[in-house]
Amino acid sequence: MRILVTGGAGFIGSEFVRSVLSTDSESRITVLDNFTYSGVEENLAPVAHHPGYACVRGDICDVETVDAVMSGHDAVVHFAAESHVDRSIDGAAPFVRTNVMGTQVLLDAARRHGVGRFVHVSTDEVYGSIGTGSWTEESPLDPNSPYAASKAGSDLLALACHRTHGLDVVVTRCSNNYGSHQFPEKVVPLFTTHLLEGKRVPLYGDGGNVRDWLHVSDHCHAIELVLRGGRAGEVYHIGGGSEITNKELTGMLLEATGHGWDMVRQVPDRKGHDRRYSLDITKIQRELGYRPQISFADGLAATVDWYRDNRAWWEPLKSRAALS
Repeated sequence: MRILVTGGAGFIGSEFVRSVLSTDSESRITVLDNFTYSGVEENLAPVAHHPGYACVRGDICDVETVDAVMSGHDAVVHFAAESHVDRSIDGAAPFVRTNVMGTQVLLDAARRHGVGRFVHVSTDEVYGSIGTGSWTEESPLDPNSPYAASKAGSDLLALACHRTHGLDVVVTRCSNNYGSHQFPEKVVPLFTTHLLEGKRVPLYGDGGNVRDWLHVSDHCHAIELVLRGGRAGEVYHIGGGSEITNKELTGMLLEATGHGWDMVRQVPDRKGHDRRYSLDITKIQRELGYRPQISFADGLAATVDWYRDNRAWWEPLKSRAALS
């Protein structure tokens, strides 16, 4: 299979590329990435000389670039997105451009070139917040942040392309990812690297917001299952089965880095901060046999160890992004 992977230099995209090329000798992957602040070239270093790997630097909103790179591919796995909620609150325009317009450019090119499958990677945040129970794939979209709204828009465009034009589209919606190579603006790497540097960490509000945590390797395994066996026009939830509050997560990171609660500073809650996310993953379990393999305790410990051992990867990134 010849796969075009957008955003393949990012956290989840690069994990997918490394995973596929290390386990599937028949697949060929082309990465299309604009290498913005969170697209890190070093993430792809392990496969840089793989015979099945190619990389194109380009913007998914650039029609000519996308049209040129799309040719000859059997499938698209679309990770590329502006994804940090705080940044979307500060300014929504880049999120609309990349997440909505960029997705439409890709869908149009996929149709022109007869691509056989288009996997659109999305997020549980499109549903908003849920007090009890879990969302199913039929739950209504009710996003609260500009980021989530832009992803909801791109989801609907992708599904509409299937219904209108017959493009083989599948949408995945995942819970919060964690693992190695995650850009240090997100909570797990931000808190971990701050604590490794001896800096205090900012905990929003009362810390009671609940998230389900999914190891990035489990996520990418599920995406492979969907790519090869998911039903066209369907949505599949991918979760980790590890719901905890942000305060509980903070406590685990404090313990893992040998610090106490004096290293935490309470900060005002984020605007539109969703209280709880929870995905029902029955569908992907029943249809494709997905089960998360990595427990949160083991995965988080391994993640902290990776950041402890790879300061040369994250220190320049934090410095350039002025993360404090």
